[in-house]
Amino acid sequence: MANMAYISLICIIFCMQPITTFYIPGVAPLDFKRGENVEVKAVKMTSTKTQLPYDYYDVAVHCKPINGTKYKSENLGEILRGDRIVNTKFKVSMDVDIRCQPLCKDITLNPQESSTLGKRIRKNYYVHLLVDNLPCATKFQNVDTHEVLYEHGYRLGLYTKQTDELYLNNHLVMKLYYHKESEELYRVVGFEVEPKSIDSKRITFKDDGTCAIENGQEMQKINPKGENTVTMTYEVEWAFSETRWASRWDTYLAMTDAQIHWFSIVNSVIVVFFLAGILSMIIVKTLRRDIARYNQEDSDDVTEETGWKLVHGDVFRPPRGKNFLAALIGSGIQIFLMSFIVIVFAALGMLSPSSRGALITAACFLYVFMGLIAGFYSGRIYKTIKGSNWKRTAALTATLYPGIVFGVGFFLNFFIWGKRSSGAVPFTTMLSILMMWLGISFPLVCFGFYFGYRKQPYDQPVRTNQIPRQVPEQQWFLHPVLSTLMA
Repeated sequence: MANMAYISLICIIFCMQPITTFYIPGVAPLDFKRGENVEVKAVKMTSTKTQLPYDYYDVAVHCKPINGTKYKSENLGEILRGDRIVNTKFKVSMDVDIRCQPLCKDITLNPQESSTLGKRIRKNYYVHLLVDNLPCATKFQNVDTHEVLYEHGYRLGLYTKQTDELYLNNHLVMKLYYHKESEELYRVVGFEVEPKSIDSKRITFKDDGTCAIENGQEMQKINPKGENTVTMTYEVEWAFSETRWASRWDTYLAMTDAQIHWFSIVNSVIVVFFLAGILSMIIVKTLRRDIARYNQEDSDDVTEETGWKLVHGDVFRPPRGKNFLAALIGSGIQIFLMSFIVIVFAALGMLSPSSRGALITAACFLYVFMGLIAGFYSGRIYKTIKGSNWKRTAALTATLYPGIVFGVGFFLNFFIWGKRSSGAVPFTTMLSILMMWLGISFPLVCFGFYFGYRKQPYDQPVRTNQIPRQVPEQQWFLHPVLSTLMA
């Protein structure tokens, strides 16, 4: 009874403690009052036909604010994603509707600017805007199922292959949704954009600074080989929504993107299953043949060993490239641990989509700090296979995989720079990645390798023969180079 009394007293004490909640920094809700300015920012332009993102102001029709552009200070993940968050000329106020507001009047595009705009429209580029860190989406209806779906961003323009004509979406209908936490406080919970193409000749301007659109079907056509005069306009519609701030990302997470690279995904899955099936059939057939031979009644008369028994004494023989084997095993462990922890964090909701670039940033930092564990296991493997030059192998483990990735990325970055893409990694970011690699990951790998090499080697389940078995000459199609190309 006394123990029960103590337990009850402890439970009462814990229940009496005040409970407080907090928001993770950077994802706390932002409250607005009616009429307060709501900033509209641009992220980038992306396409499913190419992997090159572009800055919002890459096309001349996106006119810059009078006070100039101010780019947001971004984290490592945002930079590597190609995000370039910048202010725009849109003027939006909380719960204040705007009817036809001019953004840019009579923009004259020279042939070069028209050509760039035409290329972006042909490649089906989407523009991505932000309001209160919430990306815009375009609503559309599935023709077959009549289901209402959303896609990220809005189309820069339209391209008709039959007539080879280009049309610019120069009028945006911004539909913003808010939820009231109190009588005076509003929170943005939805952001939709309906792009329209309207011939600039149908747009007239009023004395109060607004505009009007005449009735008609003429669209804003773009001549990619000549000059074009374009007027950009927008309007804002506010509506109340029952969606709370904590659930505002549900729509975006449930999006069905019709532009996913399904062909590449299906092709990769088919290749993986095809190779796995062939390998499984070969292994099963070999095992069945060996087991049947072992179970024969006259097996006692057979003195020659066959099958798996033939190589059991050479399986754990140290290979020629001991340092490469240890380095590759360590790099694999490092990548596996990084991927596993990132997936766990993402599944637990700790890497929220509202924290832009958090996933890539977390992956980079986890890879750097997992070098300690990778070095430890690489060193112990190297000790097990009787390696002696542990210092050189430790340096190889720390530089082999990241060196290849950094070298290839640095080489490809020159071509991305040449395309003026926002996906090009700035030189300062390259230096930061280099410092993370050589200043943190490299010492951690060497430190872990030192302690792993000092540990006892792994016990081998079978004894290795003193004299290595002669390997028969292989067929030409089993050459390592050809096997690698086939794989």
